[in-house]
Amino acid sequence: MKKAIITGIGGQDGAYLARYLIDLGYEVYGGYRRAVSPNFWRLNELGILNEPNFHLVEFELTDPFNILSAVNEIRPEEIYNLAAQSFVGVSFKEPFHTASATGIGALNILEAIKTVDKSIKFYQASTSEMFGKVQAVPQSETTPFYPRSPYGVAKLYAHFITVNYQESYDIFASSGILFNHESPLRGLEFVTRKITNTAAKIALKKDKTLELGNLDAKRDWGYAKEYVEGMHAMLQAKAPDTFVLATGVTTTVRDFVKLSFE
Repeated sequence: MKKAIITGIGGQDGAYLARYLIDLGYEVYGGYRRAVSPNFWRLNELGILNEPNFHLVEFELTDPFNILSAVNEIRPEEIYNLAAQSFVGVSFKEPFHTASATGIGALNILEAIKTVDKSIKFYQASTSEMFGKVQAVPQSETTPFYPRSPYGVAKLYAHFITVNYQESYDIFASSGILFNHESPLRGLEFVTRKITNTAAKIALKKDKTLELGNLDAKRDWGYAKEYVEGMHAMLQAKAPDTFVLATGVTTTVRDFVKLSFE
């Protein structure tokens, strides 16, 4: 039975990926931060917490000794690094924490792989925020990066250190540059869930108004459940690489609102 570690297990992608891997026959170890009160409602929603092949494990990205110990004890075939301080606005208020958890965290995992077993495959969750000030439309794997936030910069470091360790130490390390991907498990702080949640409240006469910013802003929105399948596929490829996951279609916030109220 293959074993996999998923960091950021409490998030949307972590929950969907855990469900997908368990259904494929994996033994899954979900990494979470010990310093934070864990919130595993998504895992509960998908029926994961009661799975015999699922285990929770403390996995602190900023603690290289904790990571090394966990990787050495579990000896997984695959590690999926989905954890990060992922809010752009917060990254300006907490640049040091963002750099440490989001950027150096990836390095800590790669160092553990190099030390314990270089045959462990590694997936790094990169982001379209690395493109920042867009240099080309649409973006691809070869589009130059121009991040405009501490979060984007930290993710770019994690991305390139992944490439560097793949090239320098022959580690099977791939990055997935994911554009926006949504689901019912998305947090309410994201615009798509804010819209759908408020639309439901208005339909139930529990709310009257929906306040939004720029309705003409465009986003490439995909489905998170499909995107985690792409993450797994990247580690089953013949060789490691960088892959963009996107739909190739942009939709305005205005159109998303209209669809939500239909």
